Amino acid sequence: MLPRVADSLSFLYLDIVRVVQDDTGVCAQIDTKNGTDLVYIPTASLSCLLLGPGTSITARALTTLARHGTSVVCTGSGGVRAYAGILPDSLTTTWVERQAHAWASEDTRLNIAIRMYERRFGDDVPDGTTLAQLRGMEGQRMKALYRLLTQQHGIGRFRRNYHPNQWHAQDPVNLALSAANTCLYGIVHAALLAMGCSPALGFIHSGTQHAFVYDIADLYKADTTVPLAFSLHQSTDPERDARRKLRDGFRLYRLLPRIIGDLQWLLAPGTDQEPPPDRQNVDMVHLWDPKAGTLPAGTNYGHHRDLVKDV
Repeated sequence: MLPRVADSLSFLYLDIVRVVQDDTGVCAQIDTKNGTDLVYIPTASLSCLLLGPGTSITARALTTLARHGTSVVCTGSGGVRAYAGILPDSLTTTWVERQAHAWASEDTRLNIAIRMYERRFGDDVPDGTTLAQLRGMEGQRMKALYRLLTQQHGIGRFRRNYHPNQWHAQDPVNLALSAANTCLYGIVHAALLAMGCSPALGFIHSGTQHAFVYDIADLYKADTTVPLAFSLHQSTDPERDARRKLRDGFRLYRLLPRIIGDLQWLLAPGTDQEPPPDRQNVDMVHLWDPKAGTLPAGTNYGHHRDLVKDV
């Protein structure tokens, strides 16, 4: 049994290295003053390898990672901004199936939206709350947070604005918040790819390939990007400072394991641990049947009269 996504070695971030395959295994070549050092990568215990700036990888190494079920994601510095993801065929579909099943039902979709709010703010939502009421409650909580941080930093009045066409005309807090949120979206995107979830099937957001990314990222803004942005209200380069400070802060927050745990809690309510993915068997494709359930592929069902309708 390969380690689960929630295990401690689920993610590894590398930058300024060359990832190669030798006779022993996959290793990272690091150039030093004394030559080249080799650091071997525990491919069997990794769910996701994050490749930052300055990295390169050989086809042999990539093949080995795929064979062990390790997702490879090209990211920005520090693991933020996911640019592209390579998912192995052996990656289990357990979580994307759970996600799609929950997304397709209006009742379940609303229930998960409510669970997100409760996870985000620590408050119970009254029975019968609609999604419109939930959005109003979320808006009031964020306004209250903005007022509190405004008072703490002596800024005066603050209003959240996002104007891509007038980017540099915005105040430092808005610039820092937009830049920090972009980094947060990147690391959430990387976590979703590692789990095998679809970034497009959002429960609150919709209409974009990153809808679920925005849903999950909202869980952490009040603890990460919003306080950071207000602390940079006097910065001369708030975008750069936000990216650097957030990258360092992610190490303290241990955000990636936290994201994985929250995804499991949202999509599999009532379970404390991730169900075993059985990666050694997921290379076998199965067939779906609404009555019989899962059926083996590679079988000719022409003689199965109970499954074939007479013409």
